[in-house]
Amino acid sequence: MGELVVIKTFPYRHDAELARGLLESEGIKAIISADDQAGYAPHLLSTRGKKGMARLLVKKEDIEKAQEILKVLDQPTTDD
Repeated sequence: MGELVVIKTFPYRHDAELARGLLESEGIKAIISADDQAGYAPHLLSTRGKKGMARLLVKKEDIEKAQEILKVLDQPTTDD
């Protein structure tokens, strides 16, 4: 897959999974690295602090495009 870099970290695996899906819908391959027993022990992430976070990784050459796509996750939501 080439050299991988951490593009963003998330406190919960499901947030990382949503971001991965967003990237992959735009043609960017991504993987998640998390110490949560493949999602079976999500409490392990919250007990390990920053090191225990779910990490989203992409190929080095996809960083800029991935960052642009993920900006949507940082925008506040509005209720109508």
